[in-house]
Amino acid sequence: MGRPRKIKSVKELEALWEEYKNDCDNQRVLTHDFSAKNSEFVSATLKRAITYTIEGFCVYIGIARSKFYATYAEDIKFRDVVTRIREECEIDARKKFELGMIPSQLAGLWMSKHGYTTKVDTNVGGAVPVVISGGDELED
Repeated sequence: MGRPRKIKSVKELEALWEEYKNDCDNQRVLTHDFSAKNSEFVSATLKRAITYTIEGFCVYIGIARSKFYATYAEDIKFRDVVTRIREECEIDARKKFELGMIPSQLAGLWMSKHGYTTKVDTNVGGAVPVVISGGDELED
């Protein structure tokens, strides 16, 4: 028999996920800039948001990603919450791209985790039907 589960209930998993999202949305970053007006360096602490990921969530709660999937994603009791977590990660990343919070050059890297691709299929297979309309102008 294995070790007892770290997260015992669906409500506990949901609460931890909400804590993690709040932590991601409220990161504090110390920035430094040069003020030409005062001829000095100025420091400020700014609030920044980072993207939600299942990997980050697993680090936050102190569990390996593989163990998280094996323990919770495969358990019918937790399956819906794990699916919602995946979907919220995808929506969060898309939102941050659309708002310009993440550079668009990184879209392929980030969104490939959610099944998106930057490849374009240029191969057209099969016959292409040709439809001629306006039969009134055609004479036999």
